[in-house]
Amino acid sequence: MAKLYFSYSTMNAGKSTLLLQASYNYVERGMRTLLFTSSLYAEGDVGVISSRIGISAPAEMFNSEDDLFQRINDHVQESKIDCVFVDEAQFLTADQVWQLARVSDRLDIPVMCFGLRTDFQGKLFPGSSELLAVADELREIRTICHCGRKATMVVRRNTDGGVLTEGNQVSIEKSVYVSLCRRHWEEEIGRWPPKGPLHHDH
Repeated sequence: MAKLYFSYSTMNAGKSTLLLQASYNYVERGMRTLLFTSSLYAEGDVGVISSRIGISAPAEMFNSEDDLFQRINDHVQESKIDCVFVDEAQFLTADQVWQLARVSDRLDIPVMCFGLRTDFQGKLFPGSSELLAVADELREIRTICHCGRKATMVVRRNTDGGVLTEGNQVSIEKSVYVSLCRRHWEEEIGRWPPKGPLHHDH
């Protein structure tokens, strides 16, 4: 049986690199893959999945209105698809996550989603929340904080390097995000040290 996979991480952990490598492995064996990315990352009128290390591939774009089951099914009518890859999966709606689940359950095509788990305020993205709930397999892609600990959180910086704690969940300027461990994230956003004296119980 085909499965729905969710590989999640913080920024700059190499999600797109892994996606492109996995798709290449299929194509190299003469199989057909279908790649999707969020229309928020459109370069002109085309979707592109690009990696920081300099590799990229064209991709179809999705926005929140799309029925992904229908779109993928239309492709299947033309010719067999061996695997579907979705980049920026945090921007899927809950309904779209279920549409992708149906692609694996009803069309028997594996679907591999790659995305961020949490936003810069430490909250789950809706798409990621639904994927964490319903995906068959979850995989964490690790990256590290400047201190060497595992980075699990993201801060958003403004152009002066200051940390933003308010704002829209979606900002597509990739350069303004920094991945941090939980300890340094709390310090950066001003939640630690607490205001006022620390109380120690004796």
